[in-house]
Amino acid sequence: MFWNDEKEEKPGFVIPDDVIDLAFKVACPTLPLDHAHALSSQLLKVLPWLEDEAFAGVHLIHGAASGNGWYRPEDTANEILHLSRRTRMRLRIPRHRLEDAQGLTGYTLDVDGHALEVGASDVFLLSSLSTLFARYVITAADTDENIFLNEAARDLKELGIPCRKMLGGISHTMQFPDGPVHTRSLMVAELEPEQSVRLQQVGLGEGRSIGCGLFLPHKGIKAVNDEKE
Repeated sequence: MFWNDEKEEKPGFVIPDDVIDLAFKVACPTLPLDHAHALSSQLLKVLPWLEDEAFAGVHLIHGAASGNGWYRPEDTANEILHLSRRTRMRLRIPRHRLEDAQGLTGYTLDVDGHALEVGASDVFLLSSLSTLFARYVITAADTDENIFLNEAARDLKELGIPCRKMLGGISHTMQFPDGPVHTRSLMVAELEPEQSVRLQQVGLGEGRSIGCGLFLPHKGIKAVNDEKE
């Protein structure tokens, strides 16, 4: 845990719209729990600029933790994720790529043998909430939580974001053809609105096109891909 209670008050803030989230309706009953490589590969075939475009990223797809007697599987190989009709697939993009990204509608992606039909999309501004959460921040396999937090604090400082409160979380390993990618979740709290938006825009670390380094408002983590129509 990394905690610092010092806080500087700042005036109000209008959320810019130069970086946005685009949420697509999808028809896809199941996906592999570990679908980072498969989903990213399919999206890059249609939208190759996602890998190199500044501020672009791919949110991995997450269903509800439990429901109707079903529980989300643990972090193990070959597990299947069951999705509801309200599940969304989200991309984080610079606004000038909006029309390009909307061209995904109508495609059917083959995500490791699971058909994902891409429907209509909605645009969402980034959040100014003071607490953000990243499910996956790339780190070394042998990095313990204290080292991870100190490295994150250093990287945030380089972005001009003073770190007041952080909490490291679950370790997760993604499987790729070139070898595993090791990650850890990270919560950053007590951000000023400008800092919150900036962190969502630029992210932390590498791997945005495979779902890493992307932050979401903490308030909406559980339901970010399970929104009401």
